[in-house]
Amino acid sequence: MGSTEYTDEAPERQAAMTAQAVAADLEGDFVSVSYSQTRVVQLNPGHLERHRIVAHDKADPGSRAFDLLRTQVLHKMEEKGWRTLAVTSPSAGAGKTVVAINLAMSIAHQTQKTAMLVDFDLRKPKLGAYMGLPAGISLNEVLDGSATLPDVLVNPGLPRLVLLPTERPVPNPSETLFSRRVANLVADLRERYESRIVIFDLPPLLNTDDAIAVLPQIDCVLLVVGDGMSPNVDVEESLRMIPQEKLLGVVLNKAEEMPRVYY
Repeated sequence: MGSTEYTDEAPERQAAMTAQAVAADLEGDFVSVSYSQTRVVQLNPGHLERHRIVAHDKADPGSRAFDLLRTQVLHKMEEKGWRTLAVTSPSAGAGKTVVAINLAMSIAHQTQKTAMLVDFDLRKPKLGAYMGLPAGISLNEVLDGSATLPDVLVNPGLPRLVLLPTERPVPNPSETLFSRRVANLVADLRERYESRIVIFDLPPLLNTDDAIAVLPQIDCVLLVVGDGMSPNVDVEESLRMIPQEKLLGVVLNKAEEMPRVYY
């Protein structure tokens, strides 16, 4: 099996050359990334387990559900040529951030893809806390112009996964997400690497207009619904707020697991 190594912030020309090299590989199915600029952080497995982050460990039975979700998501995105995915929910508490993290990890396990997870819940950012990331510069500094993107990216010790955390709530989040700076950022993240899937953890749909402000910039949307948490009217209202051509699917989260027989 061949491999192609490239730095995480290579110029577009190098990225294009990398894509050609991957396509020319004998097996054509292995993307290897070397991180020369991105900060690498080793995560605490116990902390991840306490926050229901399971997809980093392929031996964990819970990771299989996210592998199934990953395969369905990737098939649909590849059909449309989509590379950016928003994860949101009708209201708080559905577990959208946990789903987004586990899905990103599962995608990163795919040898054909790299994954980036961006914390766009600018009112209540949780990615760093859920992952147990140490404090540092983050998307906050990119948005205020005091840092560049390469300065703030984090690799959590899992090959082919990069995180863009938000350290603190952002003033005027709706206006920020609607801004030209964010539109340019989304476009840059989408176009930088052909093999990368960029997942944006968005705020809930029904609490504010934050998610609606940025949805036009993102290819498709995954709606996470907590089992027994959202009334049907809230789910229906959320589905009306998402353009139908962008709706990738609905995930029922926190449901009791049904016994299954495999043979």
